[in-house]
Amino acid sequence: MARRPPVPDLQPRRGSWRWAVLGAATGVLVAVVLFAPARWLASALSGWTQGRLLLVNPRGTVWNGTAAVVFASGAGGTQAVSLPGLLNWRMWPNWRGLSARLDLSCCAAQPLGLRASPRANGLQLEWQDARSRWPATLLTGLGAPWNTLKLEGALDLNTRAFAMQWDGPALRIAGQATLDATDVSSSLSTLRPMGSYRLSLEGGTRPTLLLSTREGSLELNGSGDWSGTALRFNGEASAAPGREDALSNLLNIIGRRDGARSIITLG
Repeated sequence: MARRPPVPDLQPRRGSWRWAVLGAATGVLVAVVLFAPARWLASALSGWTQGRLLLVNPRGTVWNGTAAVVFASGAGGTQAVSLPGLLNWRMWPNWRGLSARLDLSCCAAQPLGLRASPRANGLQLEWQDARSRWPATLLTGLGAPWNTLKLEGALDLNTRAFAMQWDGPALRIAGQATLDATDVSSSLSTLRPMGSYRLSLEGGTRPTLLLSTREGSLELNGSGDWSGTALRFNGEASAAPGREDALSNLLNIIGRRDGARSIITLG
C-alpha cells in the first residue's frame, strides 16, 4: 500500500502572514499620522472656532505647515479680514500633550509658543510669555459690533504665565494678559485718533477685567469679572470737553446714553 506524502505545516506561514498584515497596517497608520495634510488641521480649527478662525490655502502637514490666517464672523458670515503675510507652524508631541511654535512675522518678532494638554473633562492651553502686535482692523472680521465700529490702530498683547483650561462647560483662566490699544480710530467718528486704552486681565479663582484710558478725547473706563461661563462687565464712555459733537454718534452706538455719558453693560 502506497504511503501518502506528508502534509506540509502551514501554521508558520499563516502566522507570518498575520504579522506582515499587522506590520503593514502599522506602517500605514504611522504614515498617516506623520504626513497628515495641513488641510486636516485647517478643517478642525474651523470647526472648533465655528468658522471664526480660518487657515486659508494650507500647505505642508499637520505638524509642519504654512497658511494664510483669516478672522471671520462665523460660518456663512460675510465679514472676513486676513492678516498680512503667512503663518508658519511646527507642532510636536511630548509627554504632557502637544507643543507648538507659531511664526507670524506680521505680528510677533519672536515665534509664539503654546502647549496643549488633555484633561479629564477638557483641554488646557498654556501660552509662553510673549509680546505681539496686531492690527485692530482684524476685529472687523469677527462681526457685530466690531464690523460697525470698524476700528483702526495697533493692539499690543503681552502675556505672562497665561493659561486657559476648559473643564466641561467652564473656562478657567490663569496668569495675566494685557492689551494696549494705541491710536484707536473708528469709522463712526471724524477724530483720528480718538485715544489709547488698556485692557488688563488677571486670572485666578474669579478672573477680573479692567479697562482704562491712557490718553485721548474718548474716555473709556470699566471693570468686570469672568464666572467661568459668562462675562460681567460694567463701564462708561464719555467725550473730553469740546469733543462731544465729534463723538456723539459713537457714544450712541457703544452703550446706553445717560446724558453726556454712554453706559456699557455686558452680562
